Amino acid sequence: MKLVIVESPSKAKTIEKYLGSGFKVLATYGHLRDLPPKKLGVLVAHDFKPQYETTEKAKENVRKLKKEAAEAKEIYLATDFDREGEAIAWHFLAAITPKSSKERKEIEAKAKRITFYEITKSAISQSVSNPRQIDMALVDAQQARRVLDRLVGYKLSPLLWRKIRRGLSAGRVQSVTVRLIVEREREREAFKPEEYWEIEANLSQSGSKSDRQKEEFAAKLFEKNGEKVKITNEKESKEILGDLDNSEYKVSKITQKEVSKNPSPPFTTSTLQQAASNKLGFSAKKTMMIAQQLYEGIDLGGDTVGLITYIRTDSLNVAKEAVEATRNYINQKFGKQYLPETARAYKTKTIAAQEAHEAIRPTDVSRDPNSLSNQLSKDQAKLYRLIWTRMVASQMAPAKISQTSIDIAAAGKENEYLFRASGSVVKFPSFYEITKQHEENENANLPELKEDELLKLLSITPSQHFTQPPARYTEASLIKTLEEYGIGRPSTYAPIIATIQDRGYVSKEEKNFFPNEIGYIVTDLLVEHFPDIVDYNFTASMEEKLDQIAEGKQKWVPVMREFWEPFSKTLKIKLEEIAKINTDKPTDEKCELCGKPMVIKQGRFGEFLACTGYPDCKNTKTIIEEVGVPCPEDGGRLIVRRTRKGKVFYGCENWPSCKFATWDEPYGGKPCPSCGGLLTKKGKLLKCTKCDFKEYQKKQLTADS
Repeated sequence: MKLVIVESPSKAKTIEKYLGSGFKVLATYGHLRDLPPKKLGVLVAHDFKPQYETTEKAKENVRKLKKEAAEAKEIYLATDFDREGEAIAWHFLAAITPKSSKERKEIEAKAKRITFYEITKSAISQSVSNPRQIDMALVDAQQARRVLDRLVGYKLSPLLWRKIRRGLSAGRVQSVTVRLIVEREREREAFKPEEYWEIEANLSQSGSKSDRQKEEFAAKLFEKNGEKVKITNEKESKEILGDLDNSEYKVSKITQKEVSKNPSPPFTTSTLQQAASNKLGFSAKKTMMIAQQLYEGIDLGGDTVGLITYIRTDSLNVAKEAVEATRNYINQKFGKQYLPETARAYKTKTIAAQEAHEAIRPTDVSRDPNSLSNQLSKDQAKLYRLIWTRMVASQMAPAKISQTSIDIAAAGKENEYLFRASGSVVKFPSFYEITKQHEENENANLPELKEDELLKLLSITPSQHFTQPPARYTEASLIKTLEEYGIGRPSTYAPIIATIQDRGYVSKEEKNFFPNEIGYIVTDLLVEHFPDIVDYNFTASMEEKLDQIAEGKQKWVPVMREFWEPFSKTLKIKLEEIAKINTDKPTDEKCELCGKPMVIKQGRFGEFLACTGYPDCKNTKTIIEEVGVPCPEDGGRLIVRRTRKGKVFYGCENWPSCKFATWDEPYGGKPCPSCGGLLTKKGKLLKCTKCDFKEYQKKQLTADS
């Protein structure tokens, strides 16, 4: 019997079907060993030696795997193709290897490392035929990251406990991510909007036409006396309108050009997470969960098939065979005119892209999304369509777009003005056929005009605007920024975003991230006293060093020592130097037990009231945030509640006798017009908690807010 080791049981099930009899595929269920959960577990004085131990949940599995490994003729370590997968394979051997040196050598002699980028029969057969040894450079890079993050987390977090409050944590990457969100919010707070005005003319061709409506088009005021116009207030706009009164509008210049639009490259981990967030509304965590399912295998009528390639990658490379298959599909489905003369090759721009050798693509491009719609869940189908479409589009010819710009001269009483209208027409859609971009970005067509042609002014309208502050981060824009800075790697984006929310540093409302008060406090302390830890360049340079370790260009212990020596010295000084930060907020409420003032304290799950007489008086009270809407079940007050991880929901004050609860914010504007029940709002969508009523209330919600 030949034993194959993978991480997950679903992956094991798929691979075992491909390998057939003679092979047994078992799962480790993730890491079998890790650093101890309740102590540092790193011997700093002994070259940062990690003190690994078998995790509690893995002990029974290790006993089973030991027995199977001892009986196996050969052992194939088929964990994921990245640093984490390499480390899991290495930890597996360490966990199941007997103490006897003879038996240890026997096990190690049987062990072979195999890797593949897709779970298909051909890829797995090829990998079994070409095994290798465990790459210790990759293992060392993963160890270095694990030890580094443990040192930062376990040494810096206690300082936050002593100086701010218990339960806080710091992390090498999470703290930098929180800083990004905090600084963006402060940019918004400091932003001073500037007023500006635009003037738009609604024009049409003059002369007799049977269908006047089709010849109407809009043009914006662009220049005044040959210079780009800038209107800063209503008075200036009225002066221009007065100057233009009874003016003649004439076409002065028509510019037409054809532009080519190239398709986007296939997905990397970060671009997939960004696209899934923007187009599907998926969180990074949800995207990776569904992508993992598509990668490990889906049951297609009794045949379990891996539908996409490995999902943790920052490479844009695509296997030659996959490119050829995609080009053949395009040729057969759309025709030769949809193919560029040569296959497209994309260059990876990400800093130190090293995690994998291929972009994310379908394992078989002939499996189009429509053919799988009845065999995938709704979310699986959406994500697979996104990945399939991106891969096929990436090998298609450029789209051809005709762009037209029309300059319209208007002589005022005192000044010369220039209006400009722009439009575009897709001449050859190419990849737009499947991405539907021409539908999303389609501009209104302009009528056929000639230079010096006189136009008829139908109306002219001024409009007031204000400059906008930089947008808050969404998951998509945050991942994009992290990638641009070189912070984190493909496998870390989703956990980072989940961690900073779970620990209460930031909240997410309608896709936007907001820093919580504790996020401000912790960020300010770290920026002032540990600037390197939350420095963008420092964090990115550390990622580069981890990449160099993975490539065998650096040893991991010297990298750890270079970081640890100045960090530990600073930590020792700051433990004495930093004064405790008082985050308590005074209130007018008195303690009913001892009469002393109550203050609002920051807790792990939000704010609460506590007596200032502590420790003599340990009275605490929950802060009730009323919603202002009665409970639809028993008429009690609906209040804001939080889960153990701090996520907000809305429930009845009479819980547990009344168990009504909803994730969506109750809407107090009106009852459900269908059943009279409670309406909730999610964004600008109103929906009833009792019936199927839904209504998009853009104007109403704007007025209410």
